[in-house]
Amino acid sequence: MMVGGCQGSWDFTGKNIAAAYIQKWRDMDGIQHIGKFLIIMGIVIAVIGGLVMLSGKISWLGRLPGDIVIQKKNFTFYFPLATSILISIILTLIFWIVGRR
Repeated sequence: MMVGGCQGSWDFTGKNIAAAYIQKWRDMDGIQHIGKFLIIMGIVIAVIGGLVMLSGKISWLGRLPGDIVIQKKNFTFYFPLATSILISIILTLIFWIVGRR
């Protein structure tokens, strides 16, 4: 009989049920991977938040040659093309270095 994902006889004394669930949780390595992933994502979000807070102090970021700015009377269009390329190159290098381990 299969109950709770474990196979075996059940005498309903509580020993087999508890052992089955303990074994089931020991076999769930995926939960640990999800926990590690959530911790890493939290750190990444905190770092991105810090960078956004500090981005106002980096005056040249967003004003590189190649950034497109179109200003009319009641309209401003801004597309940071060169800044996006620079950030993409930096992130690619960081992830390449970290991924080599």
